[in-house]
Amino acid sequence: MKTVKYFESFRPLALVSYALTAIIFVAFVSGSLRAQTPSIVVASTTSTEQSGLFAHLLPEFKKASGIDVKVVALGTGQAIDLGRRGDADVLFVHDKVAEEKVLAEGFAVKRFEVMYNDFVLVGPASDPVKVKGNDVAEALKKLSAANGAFISRGDKSGTNAAELRFWKMAQLTDKQGSGYQACGCGMGPALNMASSTNAYALTDRGTWLNFKNRGDLKVLVEGDKRLFNQYGVMLVNPAKHPHVKAADGQRFVDWLTSPAGQGVIASYKIGGEQLFFPNAVR
Repeated sequence: MKTVKYFESFRPLALVSYALTAIIFVAFVSGSLRAQTPSIVVASTTSTEQSGLFAHLLPEFKKASGIDVKVVALGTGQAIDLGRRGDADVLFVHDKVAEEKVLAEGFAVKRFEVMYNDFVLVGPASDPVKVKGNDVAEALKKLSAANGAFISRGDKSGTNAAELRFWKMAQLTDKQGSGYQACGCGMGPALNMASSTNAYALTDRGTWLNFKNRGDLKVLVEGDKRLFNQYGVMLVNPAKHPHVKAADGQRFVDWLTSPAGQGVIASYKIGGEQLFFPNAVR
């Protein structure tokens, strides 16, 4: 009888021990399953993130492949630098000159074109500088002459690289006027600054369509063929960085450029307007 009482007095402790063991086992199994889920890091331009494209695209890729994608959204220049350092598996960016350079340096494998949209010049609805039209170089000449307020990203992004090319086309390199301000920031913050100060800014159309804090801003310059905005995707070269997840990264590249991936890109719309136009050629 005493033995039974002695055993029963320790029964609650035994139950607690069993419960703790079960919890630890479940946590271990769950952690092991998570560890087994393949994943890649994609360094990309902010426009693919801030436009909402990745939120639309990546769940479909996960369904098709079982691979998780972690996106590091930066200006294209910074994204490419991540690839150079081996801190990403795939680059998904929009500055063809910079992309071809990183390929020539051997830090990335073959470049594939994925999709395109265009850049637009936005500004106050009243358009005090009278830039409205379809000639981006002419618009910049007017901004320079009037010292119009202009917010530049100034962050070596694909959009910033395009903007600098347009100033050069207008023969106004380093002559943008006293109203020119480089924020060294992403597209969203640059548009917020332009909205709060009634300034002009260059943006990709995808980010603009998903941008909610427009204030008095509207699209003033569009339709110039020079505003074409091409996106490319590249696998970071595993010969330079052996830890790169080449097989899973290539699956992402292949899916993006496949009919399935291209169809998902084409299906992304805001207010019935398509944001990106697939144009992969394999």
